[in-house]
Amino acid sequence: MNNETTDLIIVMTKGIYDEVSSVGLTIANGALTSGKTVGLFLTSSAIDLVRKNGIDHTHVQPMESLKSLLDSFIARGGDVWACPPCTTARGYDQDSLIDGVVIHGASVIMERIGKGAATLTF
Repeated sequence: MNNETTDLIIVMTKGIYDEVSSVGLTIANGALTSGKTVGLFLTSSAIDLVRKNGIDHTHVQPMESLKSLLDSFIARGGDVWACPPCTTARGYDQDSLIDGVVIHGASVIMERIGKGAATLTF
């Protein structure tokens, strides 16, 4: 029996000033490259990663820029969801976020986890 999943959910809590956000996005892109279906669920300060102009000037050395990593992830078909209470707490609405990001509750990831998606948290 093969228990390998092709679906990965990454929950990110770290924002634009933490190198862990670069690691999470690098792994997300690597998972896409390896053929996985990948979704990012952003909570807490990770919401600032997808605020318009939020990561335009942030670069955690020696990693690739956060903007480049996120743009690549979205362009290659990765799903990005922003936690509704976290966006509300920051005064953000859908228009505050970059294209390709959807404000969506945990039900979207719970459905995929229920179907066997692997999970990682950063």
